Order: sequence, then structure tokens, then C-alpha cells
Amino acid sequence: MSEKKLIELHLHLDGSLRPETVWELSKEQGIAIPASSPEDVKFKMEVPEDCKTLEEYLERFALPLMVLQRADAIERVTFELVEDLAKEGVTYAEIRFAPQLSVSGGLTQDQVVEAAIRGAERGMKEYPRIRVGLILCCMRGDTNQELNMQTVETAKKYLGSVVCAVDIAGAEGLFPTEMFVPVFAKVREYGLPMTIHAGEAAGPDSMRTALSYGTKRIGHGVAAIEDPELVKRLVEEGITLEVSVTSNYHTKVVDRLEDHPIRRLFDAGVRVTINSDNMTCSRTNVNKELDLMRTVFGFTEEEIEKMEEYAWEARFLKN
Repeated sequence: MSEKKLIELHLHLDGSLRPETVWELSKEQGIAIPASSPEDVKFKMEVPEDCKTLEEYLERFALPLMVLQRADAIERVTFELVEDLAKEGVTYAEIRFAPQLSVSGGLTQDQVVEAAIRGAERGMKEYPRIRVGLILCCMRGDTNQELNMQTVETAKKYLGSVVCAVDIAGAEGLFPTEMFVPVFAKVREYGLPMTIHAGEAAGPDSMRTALSYGTKRIGHGVAAIEDPELVKRLVEEGITLEVSVTSNYHTKVVDRLEDHPIRRLFDAGVRVTINSDNMTCSRTNVNKELDLMRTVFGFTEEEIEKMEEYAWEARFLKN
């Protein structure tokens, strides 16, 4: 990297909305949300300190999704997230979201993505120092394979200077990665770039399945530390892990921040990167995560620069 870069590879749109925007949108749209004020929205969007599982963590997304069923709202929140990232000093970011979660009001997945593209492009125009890509998430579940296939088709249609990859997110422990062979067979057929949530709420086998689909990037992937052979494979194959330490603590991947394996993975030669996952839900951002690297895990500035280099090399938008 020729100049200093601040990179965010793993960031969910619906977990990073401004609470005051959710409140305003609910009033504009005439939606009765389970909150009595902007402060109450914030409280209900943030993960509780005693959160016990990933499934409980994911419940925090229900409220913001209520107001993300209209194109103007999707465009607005995408623009605002680009703005928030730019003000944090982020120079490159990939924002992910599931278009299928915004179709209950009558939008198609294509229309959802078009709105997000408009928001991202407007943000980049206003803040030209940041480059933003959009990753379209399929969702884990036992009844949404058709919706996932639609997401893949939408990704194929819009892949370009903004839409940059496909992912699968959701309750990994309840819906194993093995369930989605047909989805990723289609992703491979189309030659779409991909990243896959794995090794967060499930163990190393989930990561092996993700690797069998052809991915070179894994969201979270911290369960690899349980399997020395898998760690070795990650190093040999140059697989990039999108690590989110605070989020992993909130979802009880680790019981204490200090127990997080990021230092051990980095020291083993794994290409780990630093990400916030959900800025609002986890009350964090990439700068706060970097501070944790320094204060809790003792990473030097040179090591942090190395992780930023890993992130830059793994980015989907190369031009």
C-alpha cells in the first residue's frame, strides 16, 4: 500500500444504521415500531451486555428492517453509512446486506439493490476519498432457497463498480453451511466473487465446507484456532479472515475479549483483517477495533499495517 489506508471489509448495513434515522423513517412511513423515542431505538438496536448467543444477537436487526422496505429509505441509510465511514477516515469499505429482507413492502430484490447503489454512489460523490462496494447476502434458513437464488441472480446482474460479491449470513449454528450447496454451485457457475460467514457460531467443519465452495475469504472464521490443520491450510491457501473482535465477544464466540484468538491466528501466519461487523449493534467502529488491537492484544503499528495490507489485497473492487 503506497498510502495509509483504513479498510472495512465486513460491515452489515442493517446493523449500522443511525438510531435517529430509524426513528425518523418510522414516523415518515407511519410505522408503529416497538420504541418510544430515538434513545429507545438506540437501546433496542444495541446488543445487551448479557447477550448469550449469535441468535440472540441477530434479534437486534428486526427493528431496523421494519423501516427498510422502501427504496428511498434504503438509499438514505446507505448514503448515511458511507458518510459515517468517511468521517471515521475509512478509505475503502465493503457494506453487506440481504436484499431479500427488504421485499415485504413490494420491492423486488433488483429494486432494493438499485436503491443501495444510488446511496453508495451519492456517498462516494460527496466524500470522494472513500471507495465503497456492496456485498449481497443470501440468508441461512430452511425455506428461503428460492430467495437466495434470486439474490445470486441479482448479484450477477449488477456486479460491477459497486456490487462486488455474494455472501451468506444468518444463524450458522441452526442452518449449517452444508445446506447451501445449490446456492454456491450457482455462484461458482457465474464466476461471482464470494465471501462466506463461517467458523463463528459453528466449528471448523463449517469453514471447510465454505472453502469447498471456492471462497478465498471467510467472515469471522475464528473457530479455525481449534484445528491446527485448518490453520495450516488457511496459511497455505492465502485465505483471508474478516475478523470482528467486539462482535465475536458479544455473540459469545469468546467469553472474554482477552480470550479472542486473533493474536494466535496472526502469529500463525493467517491473513486476519480488522472489522466492526455492526457499528450500531456492537457500539463500535473500525477505529475502536484497532484500538483494541493495540491495548488488549499488543499489536504494534507495523503489525496493524500488515493487517491493513491483508485487507487491501483481499478487497473485491480492484479498480
